Amino acid sequence: MSPQIVEFTTDKRFVRRARELKTIEAMVRLYCRGHDHSGGPPLCTDCAALLDYAARRLERCVFGDAKPTCTNCTVHCYSADMREQIRIVMQWAGPRMALHHPILSIFHMFDGRRPAPMLPVKQEQHPE
Repeated sequence: MSPQIVEFTTDKRFVRRARELKTIEAMVRLYCRGHDHSGGPPLCTDCAALLDYAARRLERCVFGDAKPTCTNCTVHCYSADMREQIRIVMQWAGPRMALHHPILSIFHMFDGRRPAPMLPVKQEQHPE
């Protein structure tokens, strides 16, 4: 029997992460277009790499669909340089989201008010 692959963008259990992926994609596209990055029709290579990195981090989030917004997260899953890049993108695109993507903006605002879940405590393993 082959392993089942769960696609979080279509699986009903992962609606919040799918919406968060749409939000980050919209932010990166706004930023790339707003800064006249050239390198391809949809995104330049740097912005495409950043979006790909963010999507991989989102897929592997330890919180699953209970994932808080990045500002409220207790786990820093981005490397330091990528965290700085995404912070710059979010800081620039965030205020513009309400105009270009009002529904995503509203959902992101509500998601940001949700408390961050606690990570499960790891059990210590004693050698016997």
